[in-house]
Amino acid sequence: QLQIVESGGGLVQPGGSLRLSCAVSGFTFNYYAVGWFRQAPGKEREGVSCISSTGHTTDYADSVKGRFTISRDNAKNTVYLQMNSLKPEDTAVYYCATEQRGRYGLSENEYDYWGQGTQVTVSS
Repeated sequence: QLQIVESGGGLVQPGGSLRLSCAVSGFTFNYYAVGWFRQAPGKEREGVSCISSTGHTTDYADSVKGRFTISRDNAKNTVYLQMNSLKPEDTAVYYCATEQRGRYGLSENEYDYWGQGTQVTVSS
């Protein structure tokens, strides 16, 4: 049974850092892309970053470019999102998603399976 578990969220001051982890089990993880999305209160869910199956291709939303870095360790079935220089507007629930159709991108439509999310709050 496929399971996706996000962790690493929390409360951090502006300018601080967090590293989110997305652990995937019950699935041939290394064949498929993974995306990170976020949803702030009162807003639609948006794509933050994504990484191809091999990790050779990555993409980022303009709002996080230069501050966030996505990576994956296929041996550990885990994808990471390193978030630096955090801003209050980064506050949201962050979700990890993966797919089984050979798709890739920052659109929710590319992904089939979702985790429950982890809360990130950036506040002084």
